[in-house]
Amino acid sequence: MDPRIARVSHLTRRHFFRQSQAGLGAIALSSMLAEDAPAKDKGVVNPLAPKPSMFPARAKRVIYLHLTGSPPHLDLFDYKPELVKHNGEPCPDSFLKGKRFAFTSGVPKLLGTPRKFARYGKNGVWMSDALPHLQTVADDLCVINSMTTDQFNHAPAELLLYTGSPRSGRPSLGTWATYGLGSENENLPGFVVLISSGVQPNGGKSSFGSGFLPSVYQGVQCRSQGDPVLYASDPAGMDRSLRRDSLDALRDLNEIQEQELGHPETATRIAQYELAYRMQASVPEVMDIAREPKNVLEDYGAQPGASSFANNCLLARRLVEQGVRFVQLFDWGWDFHGTGPGEDIRDGLTKKCATMDRPAAALIKDLKQRGLLDDTLIIWGGEFGRTPFREGRTSGGGILGRDHFPDCYTMVLAGGGVKGGYTHGESDEMAFSVATDKVHVHDLQATILHLLGLDHEKLTYRFQGRDYRLTDVHGQVVRQILA
Repeated sequence: MDPRIARVSHLTRRHFFRQSQAGLGAIALSSMLAEDAPAKDKGVVNPLAPKPSMFPARAKRVIYLHLTGSPPHLDLFDYKPELVKHNGEPCPDSFLKGKRFAFTSGVPKLLGTPRKFARYGKNGVWMSDALPHLQTVADDLCVINSMTTDQFNHAPAELLLYTGSPRSGRPSLGTWATYGLGSENENLPGFVVLISSGVQPNGGKSSFGSGFLPSVYQGVQCRSQGDPVLYASDPAGMDRSLRRDSLDALRDLNEIQEQELGHPETATRIAQYELAYRMQASVPEVMDIAREPKNVLEDYGAQPGASSFANNCLLARRLVEQGVRFVQLFDWGWDFHGTGPGEDIRDGLTKKCATMDRPAAALIKDLKQRGLLDDTLIIWGGEFGRTPFREGRTSGGGILGRDHFPDCYTMVLAGGGVKGGYTHGESDEMAFSVATDKVHVHDLQATILHLLGLDHEKLTYRFQGRDYRLTDVHGQVVRQILA
């Protein structure tokens, strides 16, 4: 419920008289106890305090590995021998009729994968030679080959995936999770964002923003170089005791305003100032991967002081280990159109996967070794898939690339209550549409929340006279993938 509405409901005369017999005594008692309470604790309610789930949860926390630009799933997980057989042939009109593509027009040529595929693990999960390290954790992977979305351009597709809408303004997945469950560490944000390859996500900060929810739940972007969080350090000439005095004065002023107006952002402001103060001591420690043993750094391929996907995977483990609820990694460079050598699905994909494959596998093994994988949900993927044919702009060249494709693609999950060594759904033999067990992005959202013990239909927030939810009016939990 909107805190403003909750506050108004307690201001009626009828409510006062109904509760006054016990309520007045409670007021007097709390007033006396307040005199003995430390000044920093008076009136401060932490909106990130842990909250119970709606039902028993399978996962306590999430690490989301987003490959910005969307990897070519047909060259990684979804093996199509029939497409390979017809490689180079004109695409049949029946597959193109009524379809729109980002950069392809006319009749493109089919593109079977040049990668070598094999089955791995006890249940034979298909993977290509671009993923030698993830092959070693095949029995922990839940591969969904029947994903579909409504958007074929990056920013709208990414926003739909994370906020339930292709337009800015809605709360993100990590925000909803933190709003529903709070955080298990009062000295760290509940929702942390880590960005590698030097580029913000396609949806901008809306991909991890709070939308119309109180901003205390939005993702806090941390950096693996320099100050972990911008502006959290003390300004020149201010020591920690002076900062404490300043925050106490600001808190008192904000509490007066909150009592008068009851606006949730006022309480958010108080909580954010206090969190920033506590983060000054806790964040530098948890973000310092140099504290890790040499063998762990080597497993991830991490280098202290660098800014990389490997470092961020290790940081993600350190953060969830300390009670952070939701860690979001964005890694730029997966838009394989074939417009340059780095976007070729042969050598270019091999080189890009080398930066992701090793740390992603190490993260799964590390969490498993520490007993954290069973209740940590790992999600891997992009905002859509790639076409089963050559991208139009590069179709005449020697570089092989694929266009954007929303109709059918792959997402991978691990840990946190999903089946390991399991492949769910499939595309048709030419990879143009979902053949069985279609999973829409709203279904994926509903399933993620379900694993966290949250009902996607009941996790709502009233805004502008309507109860909003992440999945809008859609979404079904994909129960087949639950362990």
